[in-house]
Amino acid sequence: MKNKTKAYISGISIVLSSMLAVNVYADDYRLKQVSDGIFYHQGAQEDANQHNKGEIANTGFIVGDKCIAVVDSGGSYLEGKALFEAIREKSDLPICYVINTHAHPDHFLGNAAFKDTGATFIGNDKMPAAIEARKAFYETRFSDILGEYYKGTEFIEPTRLVSVDKPLTIDLGGRELVLNSYPTSHTDNDLTVLDKNTKTLWTGDLLFVKRIPALDGSINGWLATIEKLKAMQLNAVIPGHGPAQYQDWQHAFDVEEHYFSTIRQQIRAIINDMGTINEATESVGLSEKGKWLLFDDYHKRNITAAFTELEWE
Repeated sequence: MKNKTKAYISGISIVLSSMLAVNVYADDYRLKQVSDGIFYHQGAQEDANQHNKGEIANTGFIVGDKCIAVVDSGGSYLEGKALFEAIREKSDLPICYVINTHAHPDHFLGNAAFKDTGATFIGNDKMPAAIEARKAFYETRFSDILGEYYKGTEFIEPTRLVSVDKPLTIDLGGRELVLNSYPTSHTDNDLTVLDKNTKTLWTGDLLFVKRIPALDGSINGWLATIEKLKAMQLNAVIPGHGPAQYQDWQHAFDVEEHYFSTIRQQIRAIINDMGTINEATESVGLSEKGKWLLFDDYHKRNITAAFTELEWE
């Protein structure tokens, strides 16, 4: 009887500890309102670690008259749960859509927190393949990085898919969202979300503000996509990383464009002189060093990825 009692008490303690962890996490999960019915949580401008709980990407939601759409669910189940609780502080409307802007783990590993809501998961039509290609690596890597904060995380892929040049419009009730996919840019599975009512654009990682952009696709494609996005008529922009942008949103794209244009020009010069990738990683883009957070962590990777693409032009 004593053993059964101890086991029961132990089980209750585990459940309470789990609930407390989620509640504390949710209490710290602060939202910012961008425009009417649009809220986002700004992720830490860092790489994922146990201190920031993997909470490094911008997440958020859009409230319509009938239902709610989540845009990026975060870097773990626990972050997704915190986002869910934050939504419930604002509205008890059903969550009808969970939209993922691309297949990097800090943007979609929170999906499991919404699997019982009945929501439809939406993403670029190349996103499922991108998840499958790196699933084993992400699972090992992020469970190691996040430790206890990784618990409950699942890989939930989008089931409603958006193709390039075939935008999808969804209605939250008096509020239409236009979802667009793009040719390979930041990744091969980027997607944006435009709220027509307020002209607010969620860019995913097509825009980084203050934190250095990370190239996991095509430098030429990304620069072309930046030009398309800059031509839009917008009132606000929510980037994948960094603070929301308002009147000066185009300047944020200009800064990112300048970075990529600079390194592309210098890499092409080295290639034309029959230089090597090692030369490029040691010399290209050094004038950008003081302008970006995490420069030393990502800049050389960007040079390597860009050089590999540009040497075959």
